[in-house]
Amino acid sequence: AWAGLHASKVAIVDPSLLVALGAQVGDSVRLGYTSFVISAALASVPGDPGFASTFGPRIYISDKFVGETRLLTFGSRADYDAFVRLPAGTSPETWLEPLRAPLDSVGIRARTVSQRESSITESIDQLADFLGIVGIIALLLGGVGVASGVNAWVARKIDIVAVLRCVGATSRQVMLIYATQAALMGLLGAMVGAAIGVGIQFALPGLIKDYLPVDVTTRLEPVAIGTGILLGVWIALAFALRPLVAIRRISPLQAIRRTVDPQGTRSATPDWALRFVNAFIALTVIGIAATRSNSWLELGSFSGGIAAVLVLLWASAVGLSRGARRALRQGWPYVVRQGVANLYRPANQTRAVVLSLGFGAFLVSTLYLVQANLLRQIQLTQSSSRGNLIFFDVQGDQGAGTDSILRATPGVELLERTPIVTMRVAAINGKAVVRRPLNPSSQNAPDTRPQGDSAQPQGWAARREYRSTYRDTVTSSETLVSGKWFGETPAPSGAPVDEVSLEVSIAEDLGVTLGDRVTWDVQGAKVETRITSLREVNWARFETNFFVVFPTKTLKDAPQTFVVLASAGEGPPVGEAQRAVVNRYPNVASIDLTMIRKTIADISARATLAIQFLTIFSLSMGVPVLFSAVAATRRERVREGVLLKTLGATRRQIGRILLSEYALLGTLGALSGIVLSMGGAWAIMKWVFERPFTPALLEAGGIGLAMLAMAVGIGMLSGRDVFRETAMSALREN
Repeated sequence: AWAGLHASKVAIVDPSLLVALGAQVGDSVRLGYTSFVISAALASVPGDPGFASTFGPRIYISDKFVGETRLLTFGSRADYDAFVRLPAGTSPETWLEPLRAPLDSVGIRARTVSQRESSITESIDQLADFLGIVGIIALLLGGVGVASGVNAWVARKIDIVAVLRCVGATSRQVMLIYATQAALMGLLGAMVGAAIGVGIQFALPGLIKDYLPVDVTTRLEPVAIGTGILLGVWIALAFALRPLVAIRRISPLQAIRRTVDPQGTRSATPDWALRFVNAFIALTVIGIAATRSNSWLELGSFSGGIAAVLVLLWASAVGLSRGARRALRQGWPYVVRQGVANLYRPANQTRAVVLSLGFGAFLVSTLYLVQANLLRQIQLTQSSSRGNLIFFDVQGDQGAGTDSILRATPGVELLERTPIVTMRVAAINGKAVVRRPLNPSSQNAPDTRPQGDSAQPQGWAARREYRSTYRDTVTSSETLVSGKWFGETPAPSGAPVDEVSLEVSIAEDLGVTLGDRVTWDVQGAKVETRITSLREVNWARFETNFFVVFPTKTLKDAPQTFVVLASAGEGPPVGEAQRAVVNRYPNVASIDLTMIRKTIADISARATLAIQFLTIFSLSMGVPVLFSAVAATRRERVREGVLLKTLGATRRQIGRILLSEYALLGTLGALSGIVLSMGGAWAIMKWVFERPFTPALLEAGGIGLAMLAMAVGIGMLSGRDVFRETAMSALREN
């Protein structure tokens, strides 16, 4: 049908127009002074979700026949869309940024594909923000894993480092040797990760092609791959430096007196190198967060939040170690006393393990809670957006009849009937609105306005015709962001002025704020109002939303029409309702939004799938982090276990000692992380996604129990090596 549009006088029309006219494909429709044959009914238009038809059915004809219709004459109003195809690899936002001011000056609005999708459904923006959070959390999880793994690795190298110091190696040389090894391991890991990522990039579209509405083509991006590898090496080295810096403290005597001084790396003097490394890690985290922050406040809040979490976890670990010493009782079973004593014994790893476990639990739980709240918001939006059938231009005496017809139609539910009053802006703060035509050729002409009128309001928002409504309540798709609702703000002294509420973006375009006065031309009558509130509107909801809302008393007697919103099942109910209303009231136009809802549902479903996939992928990263955190203490546990076995301890006793210790470590780490994640998830939902937070206590508790079980399981698994080591090997090592 599209291919033959330019061949002859044919038209492709919106299905609702066929219902309104009682026509079918093959009939003729007259546009102006020319008739066109209806060649097809419109199903969907690429790049157009269908909102263009919400104030009238669409008809598509060839541009070469427009002149014959005589529709574009003096006094006609027409909007033009120009689609630009950019070269591959060009960012639409970057390309458009320098053009926005010149385009705005001549009344041209420009939007990218992503902005258009975002206006259809908020799930696109949510997915982009969630992707940024996943990236930060993945890097932090990886950093914790690297730090824990290198910590265990350094513990195994203490004797080798001491020997190197004995044969003349300086502390700087030893530090560089192991830092180089850590960097090479980080490079290897980053390259393996990049290879896996490329494999997923090429394999995933084929696996989920049935869920995608378009064909997806993939290609290698060397710059992105190189950036990912460099970032991986940077993160690995940054988090590896902290445990590596302890190597500098190992003296040659450590090779022969380790059993006397198990913590040979301890020193009473301040370690400025360690402080420098800590600052370097902090700057790395801040730098990563800066790439995803929209403001200095957001960056500072994120960085301060991470620092606060680490401080609280460290305080919890210190409290556990000191509390275990005070809480120990002689009447407890030996295995429990030994397990608790391990928390404060020399060379204990309580702080390191609780920090790693707690921070890992915090990151994983925060990610899951944010994901659960996002999916809940998407589901609420879809469930509350029930309307898919709209009737326009319903007159006041037709409202009751339209309602009764819809109620009598099987499968149709009447949702709401909303009044609409048309108006224009007459003046803002006493200055009249300029409505001269925007002719590009006259932009450089002299300004002939009277002196003092240079501040007169101009622009699209001031010139457009508004379809406003009146009501005394805020709807579920609106959020009051500033000011107070009607009747809650004291009226200023002097002549009474009606209140009005504006949507935040239109207020910005008009250049007004709370307290400003706007005079409206309501079909010839001037109505002066004072802005008492600003609203944020969720335009993705299938509800009647408006830029401007008045109190009922202000406009209830103004000339008005009504919009009726109904929900109808697909197929016959939609057609039956449209025909019944239009046959009785021919002036009423009806729009079927089923196709738009399907489009939005598909986009939301894809966003949901992506969010779930990213969450599962990130949660799986928590397992190796936990393993690294617990395995960091493996060497000390094996040595102690072998000595206990030499002294006569049974396998059962050693297992219970390990169980007692790891149960306490896992409980505190998981509990601290889960509690802190509630605050972290709340902050992200409030400040990043600007949505309410609902704590998922049951799911968070499940995550905590899973983290505890994994910590105990990994600890017990590493304890199996106790029975593989002989007493002679342990004594020989000592």
